[in-house]
Amino acid sequence: MAETNQKQLEQLCSELDKAWQKLNLDQKIEQAATLEQQVAEPELWLDPENARQVNEKLAHLSDEVEPWKLLRTQLNDLDELLQLADSGLEEEVKEQIEILQDQLTELKKSLRFTGKYDHNNAILRITAGVGGTEAMDWAGMLERMYLKWCDKRGFKTNCLERTTGEEAGIKTAVYEISGTNVYGLLKSEHGVHRLVRLSPFNADNLRQTSFALAEVLPVIDGDADVEINDKDLRIDVYHSGGHGGQSVNTTNSAVRITHLPTNTVVAIQNERSQLQNKEKAMEILRGKLVQMQQEQHAESIGKLRAGESAKWGQQIRNYVLQPYKLVKDTRTKHESKDPDAVLDGNIDAFIDAFLEM
Repeated sequence: MAETNQKQLEQLCSELDKAWQKLNLDQKIEQAATLEQQVAEPELWLDPENARQVNEKLAHLSDEVEPWKLLRTQLNDLDELLQLADSGLEEEVKEQIEILQDQLTELKKSLRFTGKYDHNNAILRITAGVGGTEAMDWAGMLERMYLKWCDKRGFKTNCLERTTGEEAGIKTAVYEISGTNVYGLLKSEHGVHRLVRLSPFNADNLRQTSFALAEVLPVIDGDADVEINDKDLRIDVYHSGGHGGQSVNTTNSAVRITHLPTNTVVAIQNERSQLQNKEKAMEILRGKLVQMQQEQHAESIGKLRAGESAKWGQQIRNYVLQPYKLVKDTRTKHESKDPDAVLDGNIDAFIDAFLEM
């Protein structure tokens, strides 16, 4: 058994080394060490915004590399234990190898995130489709589903914009989601979601079909990757609305930015100041233009065409609650017969199916 354990351990170490190189973990460990030195410098904290960005980058790198470092340490410790000829721990070693193999299999899922922005945070924007209260209620159900999923994953969510429906649900909601590989995971959710159910808002309890759009955009902090000509922007400021609070309806703090060549509009009013709203709106605009660039297979932002972003086209997923229960993805054909669990945030199987496709 000792010889078998040794071969399995060597195979495990070989798999780890290949994944380690593919993910450039040595380079990322060096980057993390550099950021740790910056965080330790008092001068960094003179610029709170820069300090926040450095800390976020360090947290993301640590979340990515620490599990791999721990696995390598465990494999080294196991190898040393296996070298003890009189250890008499072959069964225990075999069990530990199986545990570490499962851990490596789980970690290797990160190899699926090869896109340029897969490691970035994401902006999630949910919009109710045509259909009044029905559609707004469905958009609210989607919002709850994604917030539940984020909570289970330990991802941080920050509401940037939210407009509620008159009777139920939401008209729109915009969230910034922070965590490891958030965009790489959530990009599978970008598109139209269709619900079929017996209407709770119809006196005759008729079957109703509702639509909601989920837009998933990468968070791009700076202008380096996305060059936007200032002449292509129209920036409007206006009084923010809402339920009250400092700056609401008292100053022109709300910002609406229009990218003229593509007629892409982003409006933000939740931040305290006009400057903060403008920065957040530009962040979302960069993500929108990158998403359009990917959809249109354009070489650059300057070659984007207006009105050709995937909006209210064919739905990516159907959620049927009546006359039977089924959630089915139209792209991967993955399905679940437990829509209640899916709407409770259990969407990882759909995400995995998309990433493996």
